[in-house]
Amino acid sequence: MAAFSRYIGIDYSGAETPEASLKGLRVYMADRQTLPVEIEPPPSPRKYWTRRGLADWLVDQLGQDPPTLVGIDHGFSFPLRYFEVHHLPPDWPAFLEDFHQHWPTDEDSTYVDFVRDSVCGDGASRMGNARWRRLCEERTGKAKSVFHFDVPGSVAKSTHAGLPWLRFIRRNLGMQVHFWPFDGWAIPSGRSAVAEVYPSLWSRDYPREGRTADQHDAYCVAAWLRQTDQAGGLDEFLHPPLTPPMQTVARVEGWILGVL
Repeated sequence: MAAFSRYIGIDYSGAETPEASLKGLRVYMADRQTLPVEIEPPPSPRKYWTRRGLADWLVDQLGQDPPTLVGIDHGFSFPLRYFEVHHLPPDWPAFLEDFHQHWPTDEDSTYVDFVRDSVCGDGASRMGNARWRRLCEERTGKAKSVFHFDVPGSVAKSTHAGLPWLRFIRRNLGMQVHFWPFDGWAIPSGRSAVAEVYPSLWSRDYPREGRTADQHDAYCVAAWLRQTDQAGGLDEFLHPPLTPPMQTVARVEGWILGVL
């Protein structure tokens, strides 16, 4: 039996500011009966989703009853080496607070590059190295480091833009939402969950059907989550075959759902 009632795929964007209308920020949602359809932002002068608007919408959706699985395609944490270099405890909630203190990329009119260039925040004291990679990135064989900026296929900017909004969702909903795998590898029955995904794992498995690249990435995330849960195969991916030491590291660095 399927564990979830709804499935949301999000193709994220770290462009511009939190209140900017972003063509690359796309949302698709499916349920047990229907294939994914694109979800447009609430009516406003802005044509596309903003990061702030999307975070507010997710809080509203995940605060409702139907257990929902959300896949977002940016990094949810940093390599263990980052924690070691900056003398941080291996604790994800504490990491989110520390990151937000130094990289306030959810503030109005704030570009990620403003923090990188020391216009605001204190990113200089919390920088990473593009050679540092998480275990899950190494396992995919092609995922780039969350610190690899300014290259095609980079998730560094979207990660640095998106992390404060994970904190926002967590602060608003608390234990109503399970952040996988930080809150545990097993998701309690009936609870909504949010997980990091990598659309390139599945984008070739679904026909493009006229969607833009950003639309297709969001679509295939929602489609894969739905298909895998409906087929009873999700539990295998929620419990990847990792050694106990690797599991411990992944509870700090995070893991990409779909990577075994």
